[in-house]
Amino acid sequence: MIASTPRYIITGQLRRDYAILPSGKVLLDVPGGNLIYAAAGLTLWEPEPPPGLVARVGEDYPQEWIDNFEKNGFDTRGIHVLAEALDLRSFYTYAERNLRLMDDPVTHFSRLGLEFPKTLLGYRPPTLNLDSRTKLSPTSIRQGDIIPDYLDATAAHICPVDYLTHTLLPAVLRQAGFTTTTMDPSPGYMNPTYWDNIPALISGLTAFLPAEEEVRALFHGRSSNLWEMAEALADYGCEFIVIKRGEGGQLLYDSATHSRWEIPAYDARVYDPTGAGDAFCGGFLAGYRRTFDPLQAVLHGNISASITVEGYGVFYALDALPGLAQARLDALRQAVRKA
Repeated sequence: MIASTPRYIITGQLRRDYAILPSGKVLLDVPGGNLIYAAAGLTLWEPEPPPGLVARVGEDYPQEWIDNFEKNGFDTRGIHVLAEALDLRSFYTYAERNLRLMDDPVTHFSRLGLEFPKTLLGYRPPTLNLDSRTKLSPTSIRQGDIIPDYLDATAAHICPVDYLTHTLLPAVLRQAGFTTTTMDPSPGYMNPTYWDNIPALISGLTAFLPAEEEVRALFHGRSSNLWEMAEALADYGCEFIVIKRGEGGQLLYDSATHSRWEIPAYDARVYDPTGAGDAFCGGFLAGYRRTFDPLQAVLHGNISASITVEGYGVFYALDALPGLAQARLDALRQAVRKA
């Protein structure tokens, strides 16, 4: 078992993925979840010491998967296995290369003439309900889930979990002495209903990393200008706002200098878009701690995402050719534009 104190910790969710990829390839019950993709995006740049993973899973989650995470360079001591079963199944497919659908899987397997997998029987697609302000879910991260060893780290990324997790963790990490905390918001609270709650959520963060569709949903009826949105969010006390735009790259707003940057997505050969945004966030954290430059951080995240989408599986990016990430980073620097 890995026993060294990590420099980075990542909190998020682990899933059991069922997917039909844009190529038509079918994946049945494979490791997934934002946590593991973010960890891979970080480890591409900073493999040692292994990042600490924090998540909650049920007793039915395959132990061999957790063992494999450790073999691939992750510190799994923060994965809390509950004494109950949890349905962590997740189905998705793609209508287009970057249009992800998560509706009834029966329709999609039937459309392709594929036998419906027995292990998906009883699966219900996720609903678009808002997060609860008062009730923890079984996978919500609690303060006690962060083991003492992890509190000696100084940098963390918080993946999408839920509203209550995101209200709790930044304060816990600040109290422990973390100097860098980044957060990717949950769609369940990026909604005008939560407008008055957002300032307290992001105040004191190093970086807030929403997807374009999430920030547009939050600002619905208030603004349609992404730069206005980024500046408004930064005014709540966050150093950097990064809006992830998929194939459109990223927008970076620096609150200290009021600088605006547009970074195009690296021109990758997209095989499986799954986990690209999470890998970006992991790469961003590694890049920021390497350079303490937000623009360089975005470039690192951009390259993590570009390598992730060129194959499938949570470990694909970790098998990249030596020097590939750095070569892409050097090339992408030339395409950055100040807005």
